Amino acid sequence: MHIPRINGEIPSTDEAMSDHERLLNRLQLYGFVENKVQGDGNCQFRALSDQLYSTPEHHKLVRRKVVNQLKSHPDIYKEYVPMDYADYLKMMSKNGEWGDHVTLQAAADSYGVKIVVMTSFKDTYYIEILPNVKKSKGVIFLSFWAEVHYNSIYFQGDIPSSDLTKKKKWWIFGN
Repeated sequence: MHIPRINGEIPSTDEAMSDHERLLNRLQLYGFVENKVQGDGNCQFRALSDQLYSTPEHHKLVRRKVVNQLKSHPDIYKEYVPMDYADYLKMMSKNGEWGDHVTLQAAADSYGVKIVVMTSFKDTYYIEILPNVKKSKGVIFLSFWAEVHYNSIYFQGDIPSSDLTKKKKWWIFGN
């Protein structure tokens, strides 16, 4: 299991810009385009919501479901949290709190879907997060500009814009 740096190690401006450039080049190389979501501390949950429900606006629902997963199965996640688990749950319940690698795993487990993250990390450009039980053949695609921002990503030409795409998403994820 790849464990990225813990939130809080904010890169310098120069480092962040070169990281972003690296991420954009990777996305282009693999045929992805970003569907940008608001950077208000909820970006991971907004990006997940965009992938699951074709809109970032259900981020509160996604956060609630992820936190419920964390609360229901502390034995699975507790060892990956670098602080008191009760404090972590309280923190992650708050609107605007950044998601991390633990919330991504909980999202994969909760929705039963594989999550692929294209990153700006120098050494790891692709992270695959597998659910404990797979419930869907669908895959969630996110980009991660290291320690800065998550976005929802789609293969070029697949950005949802029609009712048909939304219906297809609902069918894939069964929600």
